[in-house]
Amino acid sequence: MNRGKPFMLTRRELLKFGLTSGVAAALGSWGFRPGTVFGQMGPSTPNTACAGQDIREEYPTSPLILEPFKDELPIPTPLAPVPASVVATWSSPPDPGVGRQDSNGGTHQIWTTQLGLPDPIIYQIKLEVAPHSFTSSKVLPIDAVGLPVGLPPGAPVSLSSDGTTRLPESTIYGFNGTFPGSMIYAAYGQPSLVRFENHLDENPHNLDRQDFGSPDWNFLTHLHNGHTAPESDGNPHYSPNGYAPGQWVDNLYLNWPPDGDDREKQSFFWMHDHRQDHTGANVYKGLVGLYPLYDPRADPGDETKGYRLPGVPTARLSTGAVDYTKPIKYDIPLAFYDCALDDGAVRHQDWHNGCGERHPEWWGQLFHRHFPNHGFVGDIFTVNGKAYPVLKVKRRRYRLRFLDASVARIYEFKLMSSSTPPVTAASTGRVGDKLQGQWQLPDGQQSMVFTQIASEGGLLPFPIVRDSFQTWPAKRREVIVDFSKYMDGTPTTNGDVIYLVNTLQMSDGRQPTLAIDEDTGLPNPEFDPNYRVPVLKIVIDGDPAGSERDRSRDPLDYTRLVDGKATLRMVVNPKTSILVPALRMRALPLLPRSFEGVPRRTFELKRLANFGGEIQWLINGLPFEPTAPLAFPVLGSAELWIIKNGGGGWVHPLHIHEEEHRVLSRNGVRAPDAAHPDDRSKEDVVALEPGERVLIYRKFRTFTGPYVAHCHNLAHEDHSMMFGWSIVP
Repeated sequence: MNRGKPFMLTRRELLKFGLTSGVAAALGSWGFRPGTVFGQMGPSTPNTACAGQDIREEYPTSPLILEPFKDELPIPTPLAPVPASVVATWSSPPDPGVGRQDSNGGTHQIWTTQLGLPDPIIYQIKLEVAPHSFTSSKVLPIDAVGLPVGLPPGAPVSLSSDGTTRLPESTIYGFNGTFPGSMIYAAYGQPSLVRFENHLDENPHNLDRQDFGSPDWNFLTHLHNGHTAPESDGNPHYSPNGYAPGQWVDNLYLNWPPDGDDREKQSFFWMHDHRQDHTGANVYKGLVGLYPLYDPRADPGDETKGYRLPGVPTARLSTGAVDYTKPIKYDIPLAFYDCALDDGAVRHQDWHNGCGERHPEWWGQLFHRHFPNHGFVGDIFTVNGKAYPVLKVKRRRYRLRFLDASVARIYEFKLMSSSTPPVTAASTGRVGDKLQGQWQLPDGQQSMVFTQIASEGGLLPFPIVRDSFQTWPAKRREVIVDFSKYMDGTPTTNGDVIYLVNTLQMSDGRQPTLAIDEDTGLPNPEFDPNYRVPVLKIVIDGDPAGSERDRSRDPLDYTRLVDGKATLRMVVNPKTSILVPALRMRALPLLPRSFEGVPRRTFELKRLANFGGEIQWLINGLPFEPTAPLAFPVLGSAELWIIKNGGGGWVHPLHIHEEEHRVLSRNGVRAPDAAHPDDRSKEDVVALEPGERVLIYRKFRTFTGPYVAHCHNLAHEDHSMMFGWSIVP
């Protein structure tokens, strides 16, 4: 991977001069002129595929966003259902009958009435080509060492007199044309049916599609973590080719826990594309949607009921129940996504397309490559589709739902305050990969804690008090943050600023950058101990008023974990004035007393670079083959699966469809351990550290048919780190 060669001039003074006195003057003072692009070696060549040739694993350096934390954080609003009168006009309305599940003649395996559930609420989501803006800020073209540069000839924008410009909009594929795409509020006991329609052949804005995304414009949509039948699961083992332009599929989401067991309920799903060999490209191009899932009894989105988690409904039904078609305040989903923007100089060539040509006409627009080795990481960090946004909060508790929607990047988040504002990474002397994130918070100090209440498997049995937490690709973490006070008990005041900071350096998709070199055992010179990228600016903006005053329960009224140890919190019973143990949250399903006789299977994830072509990532030594499942669990049974990381220094987030699992041990040590406190809950992604061996327990209920498991480093999945398995009667 190459982001540029070191350049020995003093970057700090040059960048400071450029930002305060005009970049154009700075360029002139160093002998550069607008239009200079380092490494430019002639005009662009046609974008034709070079089948069978090697890739060029190069990254661009994205333009520097000069005005971070000015754009407001976009907070998605729930999608409205399709009125029955409109559904009645569809040529093929949703129907449980044979051949009525999709345009290919599929059939729903189980309809809602078979489980005693009402008819589903109908939603419509169109996959559309659309423009998207990552920032309204001015940007400064820079090179790999942070030096200002000009634009390549043929760039779609021009520089102002100060050497800055605005980014052009990027082309996305979006659920209903937005990124993130449509968000659906779902509720247990009320099924949803989503009609996904492929309109990717249409291009009403006449946008350049660039050179990534499924070349046939086909799609599959997977509700990640949904307990869903194969035909609605959006998995390539069931439908390898997906759905072509003009086709549709009705994905039925039952919003029903296995066996009807409340302990199996979850709380935060997301939707994403799953087109075989192009999942990473399609997700990166924008096919991401959100699906918060409420429990009307215990977690209704109303902080006066159930567990009293933060959330104030903006509308109610005539029955007094929450209207899930309207927003719920103080309950905010946060989708994290890193990207790279084309600099017009980097050469395009991977296994799918490109012959080393440059594309100055794509300057400032999304850049993606199918890199099978390291995985894909970007140098700009976004939240809900905006780079470095700002969120104004009231002095009260908030529920924040974290989703890692990146191709490969792992994050570790802290809440920090600082006496000085963020500075550019280049102004601190960082170069190359250490410019990732663009901005740094050198004086940042932790000022607040997270109280984790849920993982991707739903609510925890009791909260976990955390100074920081990691989230891996596809994983979700839900936390409560009290913005009325700091961790030392000092109250916040209006105008106070807190930053959500990523402290985990990750120069490529292989694994986080380590402090100690694995090969030599010596300090790693590439490790940056002061890496602090502010991702989201949070501003205290007054007290909530009236019905929006904080009525949520302090999550520490529940038994909680502190530093990985359970602490029994005692509270006063208001009726008896006697100290009693605090409440617990969602109880976990019981595990068997003995695992004797439970079938065991082993799956090893390993790289084999010389297997052939772009296929480099294998499971049990085999590439993904839709027609050859590796396991046939029996409906209603349970199994023990041993998931092994075959080594090589890579991490793998392995996602298994259809049901969650419980981690029993890591490397023979009973779970949970201090490094993985989430292991005490249900999960759908196994976070595999290098060389690690994880034992999990999972069941196979409700449905029969084919599913998949795969690495959610999407560069690995797209290069064959996936296997099929089928539930049999």
